Amino acid sequence: MAKIVVADDDADIRTMVGYRLQRAGHEVIPVADGAAALDACREHAPDLAVLDLMMPGLGGLDAARQIRADSTLRDVRILMLTARAQESDIEQGFAAGADDYLTKPFSPRELSTRVAALLGRGRA
Repeated sequence: MAKIVVADDDADIRTMVGYRLQRAGHEVIPVADGAAALDACREHAPDLAVLDLMMPGLGGLDAARQIRADSTLRDVRILMLTARAQESDIEQGFAAGADDYLTKPFSPRELSTRVAALLGRGRA
C-alpha cells in the first residue's frame, strides 16, 4: 500500500481519483491546492503526489518544483493530472519535476496503470 497525495481544485476529480486509488489499496490524502499538497507531502512523506496543473494559489508546476527542491521529499514520485495537453505544457510539467503526465479527460484504468508503474520504480 502506498501513501498518495491527490491535489485538485475540482472536488469531483479529487473524489474520483481518490476512490480509484483507495480501491487499489492505497492510502489517499486529498487536498484542494498546491500549497496544501506541499504541506501534506511534508507532513505525510507520501510515495506519490498527483498534482493538477492549474489550481488557485500555488499551482501544480510550482508545487512540483518545491517538492523537488526539498531534500526530504526527493523520493516522492509526481504525476501531473491536468487538462493542459499542449506539448509546451507537458514539457513544462517534466521540467518542473514530474515523473509522468496524464491529461484530462482520462481513463480510470490508465490512471491506475500509471500509478502502479510509478510506484514500481524508484527515483533515479
